[in-house]
Amino acid sequence: MFQRKLIALGVLLALGLPSPSRAASDTELQQLRREIQLMKQAYEARIDALERRINLAENQADKARERAETVAAAPVPAQGENAFNPGISLILSGTYANLSQDPAGYAISGFVPSGGEVGPGERGFSLKESELVVSANIDPNWRGNFTLAVAPDNTVAVEEAYVQSLALGNGLTAKGGRFFSGVGYLNEQHPHSWDFVDAPLAYQAFFGNQLGEDGVQLKWLAPTDTYLEIGAELARGRSFPGSDRNKNGTGLSTLFAHLGGDVGASHAWRAGLSLVRTSPRDRAYDDMDSTGTAVTNAFSGDSKMWLADFVWKWAPQGNSKSTNLTLQGEYFRRTEDGSLTYDTAAASLGTATGAYASAQSGWYVQGVYQFMPHWRAGLRYDRLNGGSTGIGLVNSGALTAADFPLLGAYDPRKASLMVDYSPSEFSRLRFQLARDQSRQGLTDNQLFLQYIMSLGAHGAHKF
Repeated sequence: MFQRKLIALGVLLALGLPSPSRAASDTELQQLRREIQLMKQAYEARIDALERRINLAENQADKARERAETVAAAPVPAQGENAFNPGISLILSGTYANLSQDPAGYAISGFVPSGGEVGPGERGFSLKESELVVSANIDPNWRGNFTLAVAPDNTVAVEEAYVQSLALGNGLTAKGGRFFSGVGYLNEQHPHSWDFVDAPLAYQAFFGNQLGEDGVQLKWLAPTDTYLEIGAELARGRSFPGSDRNKNGTGLSTLFAHLGGDVGASHAWRAGLSLVRTSPRDRAYDDMDSTGTAVTNAFSGDSKMWLADFVWKWAPQGNSKSTNLTLQGEYFRRTEDGSLTYDTAAASLGTATGAYASAQSGWYVQGVYQFMPHWRAGLRYDRLNGGSTGIGLVNSGALTAADFPLLGAYDPRKASLMVDYSPSEFSRLRFQLARDQSRQGLTDNQLFLQYIMSLGAHGAHKF
């Protein structure tokens, strides 16, 4: 500080002193000295004030830095799904349906009923499936999810209830509990995220809408630029195409692999191959015999199914907000071999058992185009192939094909057109037309109006 004062005094002397050539009296010199002294005192006061301001600013900066460090060390407030612990969401959905054929007793011709075919649902106004979801991270190692589904017939079921690992490392993830299987593409998605009102015919015929199981799952994500996921599951096998068996161990196993990547900045794709194996015992279904009497038949044996799926997505420069296009399709092929028991309750011609073998397939392909913000249009075509079905009781002449009408040769098909409007990411209104020929001899012209509303925290949907 002393050096700054000397510098200031030197400047003042240089500016304020008269030149040597100028004569000055003692009085004038004294006056000049007093003025210099006053100026010196004034500048010293200003310098002191500046130093106090600098010290004050430095103190305030230190305090602000301490507060910032304290805030940074504190836990970050939860956002999105974790705004509440646990995150809670509710999906509300309903439809209005105008159907040209009676939906009562709906069954897909040519295929063993899965028990889960929902078909077009009820005529008129009705609720669709509503979901209550509770999910959160349990600790740094585990995450939990619970989904309760309320069906249109007012039945309540636990759709999913599982824990999932967060810290296995090396690309490994484990899941245990009740969950939708990772096979195929559409199977893991909940109904509110579907692009159409209903599931494709292949999912209804081969999985009873969706394959959900009680068991364990292990996935591995490869550390590569190209997306590569490999997974396996061991499960109870309680749901179609399996059956609930009173046994230790497992009743269903799956293997699946998914591969994907980007093509430039605007395109992305994913392809997959899956295998489902199960061994149902006394898997029952209802049918009519040749006299019109209701009977219950049951299959026991081995069931094996292959699935292939493919998805292609386009969005200009990766920005899907205004326009985007999604093309997807899946192919199913199932073979079953074992025995078929006719009329298990002996309500008609009496119980009889014979060999049974079938090889059946099905597929769907769809495209959904968002042509402007909030608006999409989509087209889907479904096809099933009844394939070859060998019924030993018919081949031996013990019974006739008319005693197994649901297993008669037929190739179901369906075409659907939809347009939907999404005011926000939490709401959607949908209009859908369909021509359904899944029942032999019947063509059902269908019109649907649907709403889907999401309340509360909700995670992002999968690719």
